[in-house]
Amino acid sequence: MILGFDISTFAVTAGPWAAIFIVALIIFAESGLLIGFFLPGDSILFTVGFLIQGGIHLHFNIIIAIIIFSIAAILGDSVGYAFGNKLGPRLFSRPNSLLFRQENVKRAEAFFNTYGGKTVILARFIPIVRTFTPIIAGVGNMTYKKFLSFNLIGGIVWAAGVTTIGYLLGSVLTKMGVKIDDVLLPIIAIILIVSVAPALYHVFKEKKQRDLFAKSVKMQFKILFKRK
Repeated sequence: MILGFDISTFAVTAGPWAAIFIVALIIFAESGLLIGFFLPGDSILFTVGFLIQGGIHLHFNIIIAIIIFSIAAILGDSVGYAFGNKLGPRLFSRPNSLLFRQENVKRAEAFFNTYGGKTVILARFIPIVRTFTPIIAGVGNMTYKKFLSFNLIGGIVWAAGVTTIGYLLGSVLTKMGVKIDDVLLPIIAIILIVSVAPALYHVFKEKKQRDLFAKSVKMQFKILFKRK
């Protein structure tokens, strides 16, 4: 359900509310779950706004969608904060794995130390950092009251802003006479690559990580062939 085309197909088969709910879960997971940095929140928000403007692939009220996505983003960061507050210290002693890198934690911590509370807002627009920032805030001395104030601003600005940009672009293209169907897949491909590329780079830039991934894939193939 990450590709906009899949979202539109799902909306047709399961209904627009189901599609919006799935997107909200993805937005929540990107901040609320530790491995959520793999999820392209920016691109999926943009795509949904773009699809809603077309009104064919996803017929839904843009204001209601923005409210739902904002709530999902805010709740996701709150869960991340709670995780950091309860179990965060263990994070700094956790070994590296395919889906976890100490480098990502340190990167978010350095960003947080530089910009303070504003990091909760700024990190919304930076892949990977936005996943680990609420956890770092929970590990540190930031009170939840202070965190929540930044979380509310960041969650609303990010979810509303990115979705609205997609919606406005769709509106501009429509006024120019461009059919949404003609540009949907190329635009989705571009924003997906831009959104996912930073996460993939950080995971696979080291040979050790690439070897670990290749080993995991080979192991899965062996398991599949044994079952047959």
